[in-house]
Parts: sequence; C-alpha cells; structure tokens
Amino acid sequence: MKISYNWLKQFIKTDWDAERTGNLLTDLGLEVEGIETFESVKGGLKGVVVGHVLACEKHPNADKLKLTKVAVGQDTPLQIVCGAPNVAKGQKVPVATIGTVLYDEEGKEWKIRKGKIRGEESHGMICAEDELGLGNGHDGIMVLDEDLKAGTPCSEVFDVENDHVFEIGLTPNRADAMSHFGVARDLRAGLRQQDVNLELITPSITNFKIDNRTLRFDIDVQDKERCPRYCGVTISGVKVAESPNWLKNRLNAIGLAPINNVVDATNYVLHELGQPLHAFDANQIAGNKLIVKTLKAGTKFTTLDEVERELHEEDLMICDGKETPMCIAGIFGGINSGVTENTRNIFLESAYFNPISVRKTAKRHGLNTDASFRFERGIDINNTLYALQRAAILIQELAGGEITSDPEDVYPVKKGDFQVVLTFEKVNSLIGQEIPRETIKSILTSLDIKVNNVTESGIGLTIPSYRVDVQREADVIEEILRVYGYNNIDFTQKLNASMSNVSKYDDHRLQNIVGDQLVAQGFYEMLANSLIAPAYVRHSDQLKEEANINILNPLSNELSAMRQSMLFTGLEAIRYNLNRKQHTLRLFEFGKTYHQYDGGREEFKHLSLIVTGKRNQESWKVPQQPSGFFFLKGSIDALLQRLGIGKVKTAPVKNDVFSEGLQLSLGKMALVSFGVVKKKITKAFDIKQEVLYADFNWDNILEAATYGKVGYQEIPKFPEVRRDFALLLDEKVSFEEVRALAYQTEKKLLREVSLFDVYQGKNLPEGKKSYAVSFVLQDNDKTLTDNQIDKVMQKLRQKYENNLSAELR
Repeated sequence: MKISYNWLKQFIKTDWDAERTGNLLTDLGLEVEGIETFESVKGGLKGVVVGHVLACEKHPNADKLKLTKVAVGQDTPLQIVCGAPNVAKGQKVPVATIGTVLYDEEGKEWKIRKGKIRGEESHGMICAEDELGLGNGHDGIMVLDEDLKAGTPCSEVFDVENDHVFEIGLTPNRADAMSHFGVARDLRAGLRQQDVNLELITPSITNFKIDNRTLRFDIDVQDKERCPRYCGVTISGVKVAESPNWLKNRLNAIGLAPINNVVDATNYVLHELGQPLHAFDANQIAGNKLIVKTLKAGTKFTTLDEVERELHEEDLMICDGKETPMCIAGIFGGINSGVTENTRNIFLESAYFNPISVRKTAKRHGLNTDASFRFERGIDINNTLYALQRAAILIQELAGGEITSDPEDVYPVKKGDFQVVLTFEKVNSLIGQEIPRETIKSILTSLDIKVNNVTESGIGLTIPSYRVDVQREADVIEEILRVYGYNNIDFTQKLNASMSNVSKYDDHRLQNIVGDQLVAQGFYEMLANSLIAPAYVRHSDQLKEEANINILNPLSNELSAMRQSMLFTGLEAIRYNLNRKQHTLRLFEFGKTYHQYDGGREEFKHLSLIVTGKRNQESWKVPQQPSGFFFLKGSIDALLQRLGIGKVKTAPVKNDVFSEGLQLSLGKMALVSFGVVKKKITKAFDIKQEVLYADFNWDNILEAATYGKVGYQEIPKFPEVRRDFALLLDEKVSFEEVRALAYQTEKKLLREVSLFDVYQGKNLPEGKKSYAVSFVLQDNDKTLTDNQIDKVMQKLRQKYENNLSAELR
C-alpha cells in the first residue's frame, strides 16, 4: 500500500523527515518496506530558470535558426541558439542551463551541454513544454508571464511537487489503516509517545448542503446480509473534465492514473478515508431506482475492462429499476453505467458490503481492485455516510453541479462499538513489564478507544466499530504494546531453559527416524499440495466422488478437492520430473488424506513411497537394473525393522490401484499396502514407465512401533536342523497358506519356514506350480534325533497332502 507523505501531512502537521517517520510507522506495526521519491515533473525542473530574451537575430549560417541573448539572473547574458519559430525579443522563457538533466517521453535522461551549432556557441536551451515534461506541445517554446523575474527557478513558477511515498506492507488485520487518514491516526498515537502532541485534522463536511430535490432515486436492498448498509446521493449539472494538478499529483504519487475529475474525486476519497465509492451516470439508471440483489447463475455482464463475465448466483450486483446489472458490488463497475465526458448527472454510491461475499466474488472473476482490497478486509460501516458527503463536496468543487437529493441511507441493523474490560494485572502479565497506568490511558485515547471507567484493577473500554481486529482483552494489550514500543520493553539477561518430557515414540521423532532411513536408501522427501482435481478418484473404484471434500472457493478446478489418496499427487510429481528428463526417482512424503463420510469428515495420516526408473546408476562395472517390486519390498522391510515392528502378516493387496502387490499387517492392523501401479492409471498421467507405490497407514505404524524397546533371549545351546520340501501345488495356493499350516502342525520345534524357489512352466501340469520350501527345526533342551526330525517332516507332508492337495516332487 502506497502512502504519500505530503498527503499524510494534510491530517497531521509534523515536521519530521520521511525516514524518521518511516521508522516510527514500522515500530507501530505499519512496516515501511521502502520510501520512494515522487516528482510531479521528472527531474523537478532542477537547473531550469526563467530567462529574459534581450536580443533575437537570425543565425548567420542557418535560415531556420536564431541567435539569442538571454538574461538568466547572472552578470552576463547567455548566448543560445534556438530553432523555435515563435522566439522573440522581450519574451520571458524557460531556459535549461548547462548541466541540467532533462527527460524524454520514455524517461531517458539527456544532459544540456555547451556546444556549437552551425559555428555559433550555444550555452543552454530555451525549452518547449514537452521538453520539460509540462505538456505535449512542441510547436514552439513556452512563453511565460512577463512579470516573472529573470533567474527565478521554474520549479517555483510551475509549482512542482516533490513528495516521499511510503510502501507499507499492510497486514490483513489492519483494515483501519487502509487510508491516509488511518495511517495518520496511528502516527499521532506514535508521536504522542515521543512527547509530540499534534492534532489530527479531520476533513470537514460542514459545506455539504442540499441545493434542491429534483433528482431522487429509490434504493431497494434485497440482500441485506451481503449489503448491511447502502448510501447514495445525486449531483446534477456536473462538467466532466480533466482534474486539477494538485489532485493529479496526489493520485500519481501513489501510482494511480488520473481519469477525470469525478472518478478522480472518488479515488481520492477512497485513499483518503478508506471508503470505496462509485459514481454512476444517473441518466443510464432506468426507472430512477437502484436494486441491490443477486442474479441468476449464468447471467452475462460486461465490466469496465470490456470483458464479458458470467455471473454466479451468489455474486451481489447493483441493478437499475429493470433489474439490469450495472456494477459488481464492491468490486468493478459495468461498461454502460460509468461516468464519461458526456455525463451531466451522477448518482454517487457509498456502501458497506460483506467482506466474505466480496472476497468470493473477486476470486471467482479473477479481479483485484482497490475497492475489493478494502471491502474484503472490512471497512468502517459507520463511516459510509460521512465519506459520501465528503466526496459530494469534492465533486462539486471540481466539476460544479448541485446536490439534488437527500442522502439516502439504508441501514436497517446498526452496528455498535465493542465493549472490553482491561485488567492491569493481565497487561503486566502478557507484556512482562509494568507500564504506567496514565501511559496506558494516553495510548488508548490516542487510538480513539474510549475509556468509560477506571478502577484499581482495570479499565472499562469502548472500542470503535472500525477496529474489527480489536475485540478481546489480548487485542487491546497488543495495541498498547505496539504504540508503547516493543523496543522499550526491558529484557532480562538471565537465560531460562526447561526440559520437556517427550516420548521416544512421538510422531515427529519417528518421522525423523524414518526420513533419515529413507534418505540413506536414496529417497528424497517431497511435499505435495493436498488439493487435487476431483476427477482423480475415478481411477479407483474404492474411492467415491461423494467422499470428496470440495473447496468452496477454489483457485482452479485442478485444485478444487482435498485428496483421498496420496498416490495421485505422487504421480503428478513423477510426471513433472519425467518431463524434465529425470527418469529415476525415489520419493517419500508424510501427509494426510481427507474424507467425507455420513458421520462427518475425517483425515488420516500416511507415509507414501513412490519409485520409478533404475535401481542403480549407469556404470561400466555393473549393468543397470530396474527398481522392481523386491527393491521396494526391501525398503519397506528395512523400515519396519528399524521401527521394531516384526512378525507381520503378508496377504495379497486389496487396493485396486495396484496390478499386483502385497499388504502387510500386524494382527488386525493394516500397516502398508504396496505394489506396481496399474498401467491405465500411469497412462492417464502420461507416464510410460513402471511406477511402484507404497502407502503406510501412519496412525497404525505409530501404534505398532516398538523402536528402542530392547528384546532379548538366551542363545540356544543346541543346533538347529534344516529340511527342504519341493511341493507341487495349485496356482491359487499362496505361500502364506503353506507357512501358516506348517506352524499349526508343529508348534514346539518349528522355528522358521522360508520360500527359496518358485517354478512354473515346462514339465509341470497345467494350473500347477512348484514351491521349494525350507523348514528350520530346533529344540532348546536337547539335540534333535533323526527319528524326531523324520516324524515332524512326515506330519508336515501329510498335512500338505490332505489340506492343500500337495504332492512331494
């Protein structure tokens, strides 16, 4: 936000320089990010003085040039060669002396130097108005008032304005400071703490009077929730023209381009008081009536920028008596109802629109205007009528005309001030230092906060309605502290520290352990947006569109729903990197998924791994291998082992995003599902290479984790024995069934069951496969005999034959 220092001084007559004032504003919470110099004429006409043409003769060596003698307040007149047809003896003219820097139309500087033109010396330049930046004329030199004294700086003649402009990084909560008057109010409070007591000068509206009542408009506010207050007045007989220089300078200083005197007046009051206004051409308002309402979705409306927009059913509009839209309330005017050079009568609007409604509409249409900026943050609803009268007076001064109606004010539900009780004990507790009570009262009154009563323990306060950010005791204390000055608070030299009792199984600690493990395995952590395209859920039959949590005011359709799965944002990251020639990727992310159920909304924590490309870097020593299923499984097993999670149960994956995969569980808790992502899903993301994905249920991982718990057992004294079976089984039989049946059959001696080979194909019956399974047997009390071992193996063989129809090869 730009604030002109000259404009600010209209409200508070300080003699501080701009840098010192900027430092104070920053201390007050209005951070000054930079101070720029503004000149109404670039260069400020430095070095340009009034010259008196003493002689003007024809150049001896050129037909179109003249040789002049010009007095510029020095002892010796200057000889200047001039090519202007209108230069003549006796004129008072602007002269750019040697060393003066002028600027062309593009802002490029050029310096006046001593030179020779056709053999005659020239010691300066007699200027036209475009050469000085005072206009566009170049037909001849400027001829000045003959009463001017030679040598007078032209910056005094043309009243060149030099200003300093503060660039303030305004925080969203400080709606009260979105104007020059609001900043001046804060500056007064800050200066008072510096023992500088200055009066805050409020723009007067005593000259507002109704000339007649010949042009009245009815106002019908049909949506009072979106428009709690609407004011308007008519001004007839205005003459739309260029604004005077003082007004153009004010607007130019803060980066606004002047348009015409009526529109400039509304912009001036907006930046002066923080109240947006809009001027309608009264002759374009049908039925002498304004209706504030929403229209049907899909209604077409063309705004001032000549863009046809399609309205939403929640967009608040200002319509005429025929319900034809004229303006998007609080945001942007229409192309047909604005003020033009032919306008003679205007209807001036000043209103308060609901901040949420304005923000949603502005985002929907991609608009960001000075008006919407203020309405979105919340303006002073009780300032609406005052600003209307202030703007009406200013328009009369600039464009003439008469006020031809009473100010209409539709304000059904009055908004009152806030009541807050402030206790001195709470002030001292939060600030950490006792501030004198008289200082507290002085700060509060300087901020227009009314002190109702004072007791030994505290103060009863009335907070003005425009301070929407000050409604609690803590808010008031923050106001006291920022004006008193954070730099004035004493800090102890003592350093206090405390030890917190944190469990080793805290979420963030386990995340760090897992993250370090994955990074050591070559993974990179990613952080994806939780917002996705709602259509992504169609890639899985297990995800339902009705379970999407949709954003009410999305930036785009691609970011309009909260994710139900972390796979799709991972695939977006894969696609992004593949498009940039990064073909080998190992990524992990800690995040959440979000779901809309009948019982309400729920969110779940996840850890996702996503892998594609090669397992190892290209090398002449070792051929490259793909990052296959077992690479991902190895990473997962290592993670679970690192967290102390063992004896997991393996089962086929149930998630339909995988073409093949496994699910690991601990008891009834599903820990992780992983596998190869279906090709039709990767194809939808323009990914042509295999992608592997793992989805950890992080809440279950936290519950199952035993990282750091030390388990131990005595080393067996007696040897273990291994025996192998080559089993011919049906294709549908899984290794999990083989292992489970073995443990059911022999619970005392069987220590381990492992699958070390799988064969399918030639020399096997159709629908069959061969498993090579090893069994480890051990007795903790004695050495096993061959007889014992054979009995166990015979029991296992019978069980496999009877229960799984297995054959021993």
